[in-house]
Amino acid sequence: MLQEDKYFNELTKDELWSRYCGYFDLSLGEFMEIQHHLLMDEVNMVADSILGRKIMGNKPSSIEEFRETVGLTSYEDYEPYLSERQEDALAVKPYSWCHSSGRGGEFKWIPYTADALEVASRLFISNVILSTANQKGDIRIKPGERVVMHIPPRPYLSGMLANYASSVFTIRMIPPQEEAEKMEFQEAIQKGFAMALRTGVDEMASISSVMVKVGERMTEQAQGIQFSPAMLQPKLLYTLGRAWLRSKIEKRAMLPKDIWRPKGIIAGGTDTSIYKNDVAYYWGKIPFEMYGATEAVSLGIQNWNKKWLTFIPYFAFLEFIPEDESIKLREDVNYQPKTLLLNEVEEGKIYELVITNFYGMPLIRYRLRDLIKIVALNDDETGVALPQFVFHARVGETVDLAGLARLTERVIWQAIANTEVKFEDWSACKEYDQNKTHLRVYIELKEERETSELERLIDEHLREVDLDYRDVGKYLNMQPVKVSVLSPGTFDRYYQEKVSEGADMAHLKPPHINASDEEIERLLRLNT
Repeated sequence: MLQEDKYFNELTKDELWSRYCGYFDLSLGEFMEIQHHLLMDEVNMVADSILGRKIMGNKPSSIEEFRETVGLTSYEDYEPYLSERQEDALAVKPYSWCHSSGRGGEFKWIPYTADALEVASRLFISNVILSTANQKGDIRIKPGERVVMHIPPRPYLSGMLANYASSVFTIRMIPPQEEAEKMEFQEAIQKGFAMALRTGVDEMASISSVMVKVGERMTEQAQGIQFSPAMLQPKLLYTLGRAWLRSKIEKRAMLPKDIWRPKGIIAGGTDTSIYKNDVAYYWGKIPFEMYGATEAVSLGIQNWNKKWLTFIPYFAFLEFIPEDESIKLREDVNYQPKTLLLNEVEEGKIYELVITNFYGMPLIRYRLRDLIKIVALNDDETGVALPQFVFHARVGETVDLAGLARLTERVIWQAIANTEVKFEDWSACKEYDQNKTHLRVYIELKEERETSELERLIDEHLREVDLDYRDVGKYLNMQPVKVSVLSPGTFDRYYQEKVSEGADMAHLKPPHINASDEEIERLLRLNT
């Protein structure tokens, strides 16, 4: 029996909920007390390490001194110690190293201590519980859960965390992690669902847009399904026969939710709020969302109503740079912005997040370069007394139109999705034409549409989802959206070419926003 398994045998449901999800009952004052205690533990732990001395200088003796004397940091401040994985510079020998997706062109390597992974594993179990819960205290999982996982492999954080969590809590990963890590991502997805036809599924973990695309393709394939000798197994025939009957009763095509009825779906990516209804249509459950980063595993989590995100006190000390201060910092790297704590944030405001690791990890007053929006100071519906937030954007990853609107990836994605035009994928960037600024959208469609119609629809829906965008057309007397329709298969050809070049999985597609000239040129070259 694994370490966490025993609690599911020994504790009541209320006790299990308290162990894994008790942070939802914290008052704001209690949240801050935990933060302060863990921060001072961290300061004492890392102060005498090479990196600790480099970043902090003299050891601060209080929270106030820490925030006044220690400057904000970026990954460059920890070089070359982290990129070269110099463990003698760290306060605590790491259990493992993981790396980011390398969005800036190079990986960021982050060391994880055993204590940090211990806490992270409990948060993993918390995620699984909450993804299946319909109300507070609802425990619907047990050791041995069957989980279909479409996640990046080790040394990405998600793969590392899944591996560690499975060493303390019994889960059956489909396909097994050792097999999945030897396959290409798309191959692992196909293998997972082929296995799941025989094993069944309890939970799923994936990216929302991936789940929708898989749902679309499985639904299309189900229309022409042909039975083969390999399928002539009683359990498999029963599963498919039951699914076929459900679809006929409801007079529609057979959907994945007819085959599997997962208790919960854990979704990653910035697209979850956009695709949550589509995920529910294909898979039968509203996806559960969490917020984290390679530098700090899990910083926020949805509760059982799956509405907004609640900050978690246990993994990093949280500071917030107000949006206007963040803009000043981008314009002047020597500017020293003020930061706020969670008990000082305001509803409706946007903040850049600053974190300090706990448990001997090295990042101190580190600019995560994420912008979050505080949508409420509590959740009246569930009784959670902590500020509620949503992810807003990455710092600098916006399309600035004439200084009047800063369009985020999420806003553009939502506008495109709201057109209800069927598409494969897209990429957008700023473009100049005779001194006028445009939003250029490169999009591969699954249906015939006129370019002018697409431009009009995207423009209309951008006006609906972004108030500042409305001013662009009004003040500049122009329609800012320009669309280039790509031929069918363009994004797949891009993917296959990058695979053949040995690219890391994080770089197999062009980014949705502000792709480089090289990436756009490649996309257009493959537009045949």
